[in-house]
Amino acid sequence: MNFLETAVSIFIGSFLLTYLTIPKIIGVVEYRRLMDSPNHRSSHKSRTPTLGGVSFFYTLIFALFFIKGWTTLGEAMYIIPGLTILFIVGLKDDLVVISPGAKLMAQVLAIAFILANPSFTIHSLNGFLNINEIPFYLFLIIGGFMMLTIINSYNLIDGIDGLASVVGIVIMVIYTTIFYLTKEYFFALVSITMNACLMAFLGFNLSSDKKIFMGDTGSLIVGFIISILTLKFLALRPHVYTELPFLLENAPLIAISILIVPLFDTARVFAIRIANKKAPFSPDRNHTHHVLIDYWGLSHRQASFIIGCFNLLFVMLFIVLGSTAKNLGMVIMLVTVVVALGYIFFKYNYSFATLKQKIILRRQVNKIKAKVEDSNGKKRKTRTMDVEHRKEEKIE
Repeated sequence: MNFLETAVSIFIGSFLLTYLTIPKIIGVVEYRRLMDSPNHRSSHKSRTPTLGGVSFFYTLIFALFFIKGWTTLGEAMYIIPGLTILFIVGLKDDLVVISPGAKLMAQVLAIAFILANPSFTIHSLNGFLNINEIPFYLFLIIGGFMMLTIINSYNLIDGIDGLASVVGIVIMVIYTTIFYLTKEYFFALVSITMNACLMAFLGFNLSSDKKIFMGDTGSLIVGFIISILTLKFLALRPHVYTELPFLLENAPLIAISILIVPLFDTARVFAIRIANKKAPFSPDRNHTHHVLIDYWGLSHRQASFIIGCFNLLFVMLFIVLGSTAKNLGMVIMLVTVVVALGYIFFKYNYSFATLKQKIILRRQVNKIKAKVEDSNGKKRKTRTMDVEHRKEEKIE
């Protein structure tokens, strides 16, 4: 079976396995009353089934079994332990909630399996900012930090219906293209598998009667796969970059552009929380998607679609620029865009205190309007009853 036949089979099989089993997961979650209850930060108003990420785990395990023959250094056997660790931790966090420290330790352990495989070792940045050879110990530090950042950044954007799935689909499409062009077929198939899972899940996530969230179980798994693909992209051998439409030295900037949505949102939110003297991981509604919904009046679908389109256009822009521009010019361009985006979102003063006050004020105004309408309705009803009562008295 050639690559294209395998790719089609893997996509169809992964999509159907996810699509057909999610309703079963919803049924079990509802029967066991494991739904996610809304709070003051939630974007949903009713109890909703979670654990959609469970379907990602077993679909990936099945897919890895069938595509393991496309590996060269046994990468599949190093991915499975990490996936299993994050699946268990994510499942426990969705059910009973665990401490950030325990979650971080699990992520470090999962990442260690990936860094131990020589296929993912980054030997050089190929002249990016005049950096060439990288010592192995420095690779372990940079690679581990990068994977931790990607996993947690993706986890943080899972705040509204469809956003994590749409951004994940965009990222997977890009990585599928990159690994197909560089003939790294195993990683192209992994991207296709994850893409099929996200596409099947998206329909349920946006549904009104069969809604389900991926939960930490899903976001940790997807973030882990994205971090693996990013690490492999940066570890590609120099000669394969001749197949890609951008310069070898611009690869790190292309990777950043692919992950611009989760990275920018995380950096922005952390900056706001620290400026307000709060812990970086303290919960609030300061995320970019919350701003689009709370202040610009967009629906979940509209906000997710806009952010997804921005991600795709941003990557395309940097690929075009990366085909001719040197990395210093690309860095200046990236910094300019990030500063511009930061200004657009910061100028409205989206601090937690301000945001909370405005939300409370809006809710109070809505309550007052509802009371006024209810009072007017009662007055009209009383007047109608009085008129009818007078008519009855006249008849008598």
